[in-house]
Amino acid sequence: MNDNKQNALSLIPKVEQYVEYMLNVIIKLPRTEKFSIGNEYKISMYKLIEKTLYLNKNLNTYRNFELLNEIDVLLNCQKIYLRIMYKNYWIDDRKQKIAMEKIYEIGKIIGGLLKYYAQNNKKRI
Repeated sequence: MNDNKQNALSLIPKVEQYVEYMLNVIIKLPRTEKFSIGNEYKISMYKLIEKTLYLNKNLNTYRNFELLNEIDVLLNCQKIYLRIMYKNYWIDDRKQKIAMEKIYEIGKIIGGLLKYYAQNNKKRI
């Protein structure tokens, strides 16, 4: 459990770095897109921060499993937003690649935690 608590704690700075990077990207979007897809993206990132913080405060393994699934869904939505921005040439290759790498890093931690909590919940049933 201690190792997973460490993984959950390492998630906070990764999410923070990702959000900071994406806020800078969103600021540079075309004006019309900044207030449409950019706004949706920001809302999704703020939910991601909130759920990540809840994950670290919550000791109930079932609730953590739910939170991890919600975080995973938010990350998948953000991947879709990124692809839309890239396909419409609102962001370049470099920005899209960096953002996807940051999402991938967060996703690896989430995947490991999901695996742990899935195994932990099976033992209780």
